[in-house]
Amino acid sequence: MNAPTENESKLTSDAQHTLEKLLGNLQRVIRGKPDSLELLLSCLAAKGHALLEDVPGTGKTTLAKTLAISTGCVFNRVQFTPDLLPSDIVGSSILNTRDSTFKFNRGPIFANVLLADEINRASPRTQSALLEAMGEQQVTVDGQTYPLDSPFLCIATQNPVEFHGTYPLPEAQLDRFMVRLSLGYVSEEEELRILHDQRSAHPLDDLQAVANADAIVQVQQAVELVEIEDSVMRYLLSVITATRNHAAVQLGVSTRGSLQFTRMVRALALMKGRSFVIPDDVKKLAEPVLAHRLVLDTRARYAGTEKAALIGEILHQLPVPR
Repeated sequence: MNAPTENESKLTSDAQHTLEKLLGNLQRVIRGKPDSLELLLSCLAAKGHALLEDVPGTGKTTLAKTLAISTGCVFNRVQFTPDLLPSDIVGSSILNTRDSTFKFNRGPIFANVLLADEINRASPRTQSALLEAMGEQQVTVDGQTYPLDSPFLCIATQNPVEFHGTYPLPEAQLDRFMVRLSLGYVSEEEELRILHDQRSAHPLDDLQAVANADAIVQVQQAVELVEIEDSVMRYLLSVITATRNHAAVQLGVSTRGSLQFTRMVRALALMKGRSFVIPDDVKKLAEPVLAHRLVLDTRARYAGTEKAALIGEILHQLPVPR
């Protein structure tokens, strides 16, 4: 492990300070969910995308808005509905009748933080409009490719208890989400604080940015400086391999998933103020990063096997490096 240069040390220190400020700002609005907020910020730092799966009214949209305001970035929201078209997301070319040329009108996907609200309400054709943007940070319309600005974070939401009129996300799209998380209900004490705090105003009303797009890009660059010792890397890979060899799993974690898992553990280490990954980072992130990528076999599905429990079983069986 090479000693970091002075510039690298400053980049890492500045990135950690930025993440601390962002976490503090998010906690002003989203109460009692520090682990979920850390996951989302780690996802942002790792250049990933997040799937928020939760019941209505738990703060999914508020969380996305809070993050966008805190980062000082451009925020757009798309409400996914059955009649939504791909062009409603990425944009379309409009004919200029004066000179008979086409002008591209950018869609809402051209933002730093995109909220794809109730993504499973739209048809698979419309859902797929996000694939290129999430995978390559660009969109292609009429044969012309348009790059998206950095940073780019897609936060998609879906309701896990309401399936009427929904289209389940295909495995190829689920695999592009770096992390799946939920907020859930807060404790009674935290909800009491929320009721008191919002008697006359919403915390978002006076929330100020504590960073900007350039600072977020520097955070993402700092993640690349976080070291992973060979024994920890092998431990991470053993978790991946175990999902592919498990008897209850039809389709295990892909190579894309292992690459995203690696970036995510490095980002979490940075969040925690470290320049290196430890096995606990791998254990903490295994379920939110890997579980949604698994495809269970028919017998396991009918038996009610939980993907999160399966990941927990794998972690329990594998030896942890010292």
